[in-house]
Amino acid sequence: MKSDRFAEVVVIGAGAAGLFAAVRAAERGKRVLVLEKNTKPGVKILMSGGTRCNLTQATDRRALGDAFPRDQSRFLRSPLAALGPEELVDMFHREGLRTKVESTGKVFPTSDRALDVQRTLLTMLQRSGAKLELSTPVFTIDRSADGFVVDTPGGAIHASQVIIATGGQSYPGCGTTGDGYVWAKSLGHSIVPPRPALVPLKTKNEWTHELSGLTLPDIRVSIVSPDEKKPLASDRGSVLFTHVGLSGPVVLDVSREVTARPRAAGLLAECDLLPDVRREHLVEQLQSLNGRRQVRGLVETWLPNRLVESLFHESNIPLERTAAELSKAERLRLVESLKATRLELTGTLGFAKAEVTAGGVALDEVNSSNLESKCSPGLFLVGEVLDIDGPIGGYNFQAAFSTGWLAGESV
Repeated sequence: MKSDRFAEVVVIGAGAAGLFAAVRAAERGKRVLVLEKNTKPGVKILMSGGTRCNLTQATDRRALGDAFPRDQSRFLRSPLAALGPEELVDMFHREGLRTKVESTGKVFPTSDRALDVQRTLLTMLQRSGAKLELSTPVFTIDRSADGFVVDTPGGAIHASQVIIATGGQSYPGCGTTGDGYVWAKSLGHSIVPPRPALVPLKTKNEWTHELSGLTLPDIRVSIVSPDEKKPLASDRGSVLFTHVGLSGPVVLDVSREVTARPRAAGLLAECDLLPDVRREHLVEQLQSLNGRRQVRGLVETWLPNRLVESLFHESNIPLERTAAELSKAERLRLVESLKATRLELTGTLGFAKAEVTAGGVALDEVNSSNLESKCSPGLFLVGEVLDIDGPIGGYNFQAAFSTGWLAGESV
């Protein structure tokens, strides 16, 4: 027989934001109940960073916040003031989880095991006194005279305050299917249309698909539109060719500008394959090459031969062409392919392969000083359910931990 239950604070979602919110609220003496619809908590934690879990970025709170779009950066000032990246790392260290900083600034557990992060969070949760219920989906959240009624398969749960920490829509196999948007909207909130972010891109150019598995450690990728003079986005770093297009950190970071458009058709990914070398210098090197030497040999000192073969083919230059035979037009085409190869985009791999969600609960409807709803007092919104999405490198996990921590301090 179903019976009503009571809790001071109900946290919906046992991910990074929800667990931190629950821990902090329970540490402050609140009676906290965490509801998770999956059979285990922290599913996205377990699969993130290639199952290594990139906890945060090794920088200060100001630099971390500045990496987000401007409105999001302003919103995150209070959460990051409550819990910055250095404090987060120190907290994990006190719990016995050692960390390391990689050359990119990414902070990982020394063990390279996301499972250790999940276990540390569950230890913190158990010690705090918060209760966790798994396999407990939430149907609805309604207002009541003294707070909220959270409807579950096991009956109604009455709560003075509710924290929605259900994530966005990225990796829906983790259970992040956009439930939080529905509840927030029912309680008066506007939802910025969700779209994939940090997501691989698809290209029309079949020659890129044939390079699947090839990684270039340092190139510049710009998203350009024929209608715009300046690139929509530009970044530099590692790129991975896939069987459908492009992936890798630099591609993921610029992908939000692709999904921000109704259609990817017409957008191009412009790739500078030698970002440290000026066009003029490339021309000089090609012109000074020994006449009997094959041009291909020089280019293969800069780039993998598989890619060089494709570039020569796309530039309509014979692979055996010697420096003496290379015409001025061929030389200019080759330099252009090295500095500005343009790939036609056809879309992205969508939410199924997106690491985060852009869009979500509108930030101007949430009090950034405590994460409480301006539309429904007593409701708090944290993590990816908010319209927050930062670059790759631990920024989004830090935002989740920080917003969760501040909400836990505020309930």
